[in-house]
Amino acid sequence: MMAKIRKVRPVLLSAPYADPECSLEVKLHLRTGYRTCGLVEITLDDGCKGYGEGYLAVFAPRVFERLIHFLSPLLIGREVADLTAILRDLTQATGYWSLQGAAQHAVSAVEIALLDCCAKEKGLPLFRFLGGDEIGELKLYASGGDSNGPVPMAGEIARVASLGIDTFKIRARKHQVDKVVWCMKCGERSGVRIAVDMTQNLAEPSQTVDDVLEFLKRVRSRSGDDIVFLEEALGPSLAKCYPDLRSRTKVPVAGGEIVTTASELIERIESGFYDIAQPDATVIGGITAVQKIFHAAERCACDVYVHCWGGPAGMLANYHAAAAAGARFAEWPLPDNCLRQDMIREPWSIRNGCLTLPTRPGLGVELPSEVEKQFPFRETAVYSCIVDPNAVPPDGPWV
Repeated sequence: MMAKIRKVRPVLLSAPYADPECSLEVKLHLRTGYRTCGLVEITLDDGCKGYGEGYLAVFAPRVFERLIHFLSPLLIGREVADLTAILRDLTQATGYWSLQGAAQHAVSAVEIALLDCCAKEKGLPLFRFLGGDEIGELKLYASGGDSNGPVPMAGEIARVASLGIDTFKIRARKHQVDKVVWCMKCGERSGVRIAVDMTQNLAEPSQTVDDVLEFLKRVRSRSGDDIVFLEEALGPSLAKCYPDLRSRTKVPVAGGEIVTTASELIERIESGFYDIAQPDATVIGGITAVQKIFHAAERCACDVYVHCWGGPAGMLANYHAAAAAGARFAEWPLPDNCLRQDMIREPWSIRNGCLTLPTRPGLGVELPSEVEKQFPFRETAVYSCIVDPNAVPPDGPWV
C-alpha cells in the first residue's frame, strides 16, 4: 500500500527577476523587479515531500493560495497513488465554475506534486517513472528577446549562443519589423536563428490574419529569410482563423500556452490550428494532461514544444513530461530567476544546446527552509496585465 497524504501547504515565493534596466517585461508588468512563484508542498505520512507549481500565482498569488486551501480537504488521507480518482474529485469540485480558468492552475500544481511523490516513492526520476528512456535529454530553444534596444539584445543573443542553442524566440508585435530584422542579422553572426512571439494570446481587439501575413512578408523582404516559427499571432476572438493563417504561410504557427484543458487544446490540434502546440503543465491540469496532448499531436502530425515560463517545479514538470514523450524541442526561459538555481537538487546541465534532466528521484526540486526565508512573498510582486501607455519606452532604434 502506498503512503497517504498527511499535509498540503501552499507556498508563495518572490524573487528578483531579469534585469530591470533592460527588460521591457519588467518595466511594464513587474514594476517592483520581483516575480512570484506559487508552489504546493504535499507531505506523505512516511515523510516524503512532493512539489508542484501553478502559473496562476505569477498574476494572482493570493487566489492561488486560497484555491490550494480549498482543495486540501479533498487530499488529506488519500493514497498518493490514487491519482486518477483524486483528479476526478478535484475537477468535480472546481469544474462547474472554473474548468477553463484559474482553478485548473491549482489542480495542475497538485497533480505535479502527487507525481513527484509517486516517482520519489519508486526511487525514479520522473521522466523514467512516466516511461521515458534511461537518459532524459531535450534540445532547447531559448525564449526572451524582450530587450528594448540593440545593446542589451545583443547581450541576450550572446547568452543564447554561449549555451549552444541555435534558436531564439523574441517578442515582437506587428509594428516591430525593424527589431526582428535586426535580431535575425545579429543572430546570424552567432549561428542563432530567430522565432517570434507576437504576444496576442489575450489581445482584444486581435490583429488580423492579413496583419500577420504582412508582418511576415516585410520581415522576409528585408532579411531575405523566414523566421523559424511564429507564436501566439491571433487573439481569442480570431483564434478560429488559425487554420486560415496556416494555409497562407509556410512559417510554422505555434500556440496554446493559455489553454487550461487538454480537451480544448486537443480539439484545436485536430482542427488544424497549429503546426506546434505549446501546452504548459502548470496551466492545463498537470503532467498527465500534457501527455494527452503529445499523444493527440502525434496522431495529427503536430509538433509539441512545452511552454516553460514559470519557476523550477513548473519548468521541470514540463521537461520531464516532454522527455518521457520523446519531444523534439522545449523552451528555455532566458531571463534570470535565482529560484531556478536555488531550488534544484542537481545543477542545470545544458551542453551543445541540449538539456540533460536530473537523475535523482522525482522532479529534482527541493524547498530548503533557507530558500523560504531568503525569498519571502511580497504583496507587490504581482504581474500586472494593465500597461500604462506612458510607461512604454521608445522602441529601438534598431539600426
